[in-house]
Amino acid sequence: MMDAGTARPSTVLDTAVTTAKRRARVRAPELVGRGWLNTGDTTVSLKDLRGKIVLLDFWTFCCINCLHVLDELRPLEKEHEDVLVTIGVHSPKFVHEADADALKAAVERYEVHHPVLDDPELTTWQNYAVKAWPTLVLIDPEGYIVHVAAGEGHVEALKTIIRELEEEHQQKGTLHRGNGPYVAPEPQDTTLRFPAKAIVTPSNTILVSDSAHHSIVELEADGETVIRRIGTGERGRRDGTSPTFSEPAGLTLVPNTHGYDVVIADTVNHLLRGLNLETGEVTTLAGTGEQWRDGETDGPADKIDLTSPWDVAWWSGGVAIAMAGNHTLGFFDPETNTTSRLAGTTVEGINDGPKEEAFFAQTSGLAADGDRLWMVDSETSALRYLENGEVRTVVGKGLFAFGHKDGDAEEALLQHPLGVTVLKDHSIAISDTYNNAIRRYDPETNALTTIATDIAEPSDALLVDDELVVVASAAHRLERFTKEATKIDGEAHEVKRPSTDIAAGEIELAVIFTPPTGTKLDDRYGPSTRLEITSSPPELILEGAGVGTELVRALRINDQVTNGVLHVVAQAASCSNDPADEHPVCRLTRQDWGVPVQVVADAPTRLPLLMGGMDEAPQQAT
Repeated sequence: MMDAGTARPSTVLDTAVTTAKRRARVRAPELVGRGWLNTGDTTVSLKDLRGKIVLLDFWTFCCINCLHVLDELRPLEKEHEDVLVTIGVHSPKFVHEADADALKAAVERYEVHHPVLDDPELTTWQNYAVKAWPTLVLIDPEGYIVHVAAGEGHVEALKTIIRELEEEHQQKGTLHRGNGPYVAPEPQDTTLRFPAKAIVTPSNTILVSDSAHHSIVELEADGETVIRRIGTGERGRRDGTSPTFSEPAGLTLVPNTHGYDVVIADTVNHLLRGLNLETGEVTTLAGTGEQWRDGETDGPADKIDLTSPWDVAWWSGGVAIAMAGNHTLGFFDPETNTTSRLAGTTVEGINDGPKEEAFFAQTSGLAADGDRLWMVDSETSALRYLENGEVRTVVGKGLFAFGHKDGDAEEALLQHPLGVTVLKDHSIAISDTYNNAIRRYDPETNALTTIATDIAEPSDALLVDDELVVVASAAHRLERFTKEATKIDGEAHEVKRPSTDIAAGEIELAVIFTPPTGTKLDDRYGPSTRLEITSSPPELILEGAGVGTELVRALRINDQVTNGVLHVVAQAASCSNDPADEHPVCRLTRQDWGVPVQVVADAPTRLPLLMGGMDEAPQQAT
């Protein structure tokens, strides 16, 4: 996800990262927010957690990288459950995410099984000088910060550090074993639980991905009467007539020439699954079950990793895939059983033009209309389309602008939409999720209107006769609406994170990464690190943009541009450094940032971004 914080040299975390090599011990700031979830209404303080190893997970529920980390942490929490306490610090990006009820729903939806601090004013975020979602901060049993990491893929490093802390503090007598403050909420029983997407089958029934129940449900045309449930309700990836899924989402009908009628985006499993409607049998079509982090994207479907496929659509003779996990579009060809990258670069942002150069931002909804593939990018609150090899944006201004405003498309605003539907007249219904609304875009007039409001997080819609059937995800049901439009002239919003001040002229951008204990940067097959830097607007960077192999880059910033966004994608490959290990275990760490910046006089000439470890160089000032 994006960086959205401010460089604050005087904060506690900056002091920690700049003096770590001198073994300074920096006390972790107290946890301050509006309230707590998953604690039985009990307030938790760091003093209460003394004697435990504490892992703070700074997250926001719109962020796909944050959702990946939730899944990565599950086995770690289980392995060290008697000494480790994970605290989710929820630091919202969108206005909707600051709503207490919406956060409560998200904690249930994503099965967060640890305490969560509700921090809507970002007090704790700023006290820890966090700059990116997600960020992990490890605190030792005596209350001192010992490790910081941004992004995904840090579990192995955390395991090593936690084992070292456990041994050290067991010997010192400062480790307290036993249960933490987590209290499970009361489970809710509904037929559907956070449904994601829906389609009409050839027999005029409705097929719904029942995401939190990890299953697919077939309903009568009334949208209420259950015909059958496909899936046991357990997380898993078993094929057959008693299948398992993990938070399935997108669905699309395909020509029944390959033994399956429906392709399912099995999101958390990073798979595409096929469903035979007659037999109920499920087969795995694409993906390995491992999340793509780097490497090949084109090849045999069962050999190529996918990453959080969120929606699918039959288009151009195959299945287009909204690959939310790396901000690209994928393509599955059922004739050749291959997958490939359809569009995108993996840079998160909004950039139109040739599909190979386009930036996307967590594409979450797809719909085909002839040669045109419509899509919504949730993180840029954008409606876009792909046609004739070109990507075009209809509604959307970037990573930090959103709202609820109708009118001409160039001025209209959405808020984290998840679904898009082509209507009979070729206008577009948008499931404007965080505005709790259904919107309609008319290509003839280039205008956006509002069809319906007060829908609990709509995530998809489908046309049934003359009614629009909407997946009201947070209401756990389908709802019906006519297509009469009203006009909303709402308020524009921007992300509340202040920009990072940088100087015009020469600056140094440094991505800080320390290989985990017992590993080293792996350069046996070429450079072990990669850094890609671009900007919006492009003229913000006069020199230094592009791709390189070093994690430190000299940039020349344009003094004629007052503000913008630096897009940074970094990765580092590390392997075991044991010379006796003939086949060392290797892992790739990757993180992307979208850093909102202001170009001002007397600003720092060094911009550090912490990917893992601690920064040993203090920030410099001009």
